[in-house]
Amino acid sequence: MSRLFIELYLDEDVDVLLADLIRARGFTVVTTRDANQLGADDAAQLAYAASRQRTFLTHSTSSGQAHNRADFEALAQTCFTSGQSHCGIIIAVRRDPYELACRLLVLLNRVTAEEMHNQLRYI
Repeated sequence: MSRLFIELYLDEDVDVLLADLIRARGFTVVTTRDANQLGADDAAQLAYAASRQRTFLTHSTSSGQAHNRADFEALAQTCFTSGQSHCGIIIAVRRDPYELACRLLVLLNRVTAEEMHNQLRYI
């Protein structure tokens, strides 16, 4: 991995305002809408993020899906046991986009892309 700063890929249930708030601080963010990936399943979303060296951000629960956190924890475990890699998964409790941006910026300013590789973090 050759990037110092984490570049994000936001799950489709994450408010796009968060992308604008993080971009305003100089970080690179792509949403599922930007990437024309709306409707793809979780495994496909994570694979897309990994193929573009982006850390995946999702909520601990999604609209209509109570176990989003468990799903991504299982995907991370599957990657680990199968020897696949990803560029990190961040699972965030659903919050106001401004509060979530503050929490996310703490992580983005303290953790490098290399340190995030194959990691699962919670904010």
